[in-house]
Parts: sequence; C-alpha cells; structure tokens
Amino acid sequence: MPTRKEQKEKRKQDILYAALELFVSKGYAATKITDIAKRVNMSVGLLFHYFESKEKLYEELVRMGLEGTAYPVEQSYDHAIDFFAQFTTQLFLYMRQQPVMAKLFVLMAEAQRSEATPEHIREIAIQVNTIEQFVPIVQWGQREGTIREGDPPVISNAFWCSIQGIMEQYATNQAIDLPEADWIVDIVRRR
Repeated sequence: MPTRKEQKEKRKQDILYAALELFVSKGYAATKITDIAKRVNMSVGLLFHYFESKEKLYEELVRMGLEGTAYPVEQSYDHAIDFFAQFTTQLFLYMRQQPVMAKLFVLMAEAQRSEATPEHIREIAIQVNTIEQFVPIVQWGQREGTIREGDPPVISNAFWCSIQGIMEQYATNQAIDLPEADWIVDIVRRR
C-alpha cells in the first residue's frame, strides 16, 4: 500500500498531466483552474493545496519542459552527423515510451510565443533555444564534410522545425507512427 507521501506525489503528478493536456488542447488563457480540478476529480480548494495558482502550475510544467531539453553536450561522437542520428533516434524512442513528452514540446512552444503567457514564465521558456544550441554542431559537421553546406542557423532551424512539427502531431495523436530518424537526419546530412 502506498504511503501518504507517495499518494500525495501521485496526486500532484495527476494534476500536472491533466493541466498539461488542457494547456496543450485549450491554451493557457482558455484553461480554467476549475477545468483542471474537474479533470482530476477534486475540488478547486484541494487543487490549491497542491498548487497555489494556475500560473504556478503552468510554471512548473514549463520548468519540466526546460529540464527535458537539457542534453549532454559532452557526449563524444566521431562525426557531427552521428550526433544528429543518435539524438533523433533517442528522442523518437523516448517519445514512444513517454508520449507526454511530445505535449511538453507543444507547451514550451506556446509558452514562448503566446501573449497570454505570464512574462516571468515566458522568460523561463525562452531559455530553450535549440536552434542556437545546434548551430555549433552544424558548423562542426560542415568543417568535416558530414553536414550540408548552407547557413548553420537555417540548417538547424530546418531540423528543429521538422522535429517540432512531428512532436505537435504526435502530441495530439499517438496512433500515428513516428518517422524513421534517418528521414529527419537527412535534412542536415551532406549528400
């Protein structure tokens, strides 16, 4: 039998996942705290016991998204293209195992661009700049001849727009199959 602490943590996770679902489907502004409470079958008062406001709940989800974007830069690869191949393969594998992560991709994108996002939360969300983070890897690959020629930020953007689009589709429909990782890696691969 779970301890009281474990039950409380499970309840908190249930609230987070319910809020994530609602924020992704309805948006931050349109989601009411009563919607979240109803989704987890608890009173608003009890929900406030876990999170003092909708804003705090949203902030915690954005922080989870921020943590989820951390990738070990120190990993050793023989070639830049190996980094892209491994990264994409691992990302898609993880999405299949934890489909909720695709929803965090959608939430983070909305938190960055929506005018409804409270400013201090937007500042947390914009710390994620995957396009900029991957530019040095593109440059490395161009020097060694494994990544296509072109403007590194544009190449990184093309890669990430593809990833983001796939995650947005997967977030709303896990019945669709994720593409082969190599299909996405081919966006950056030199021919």
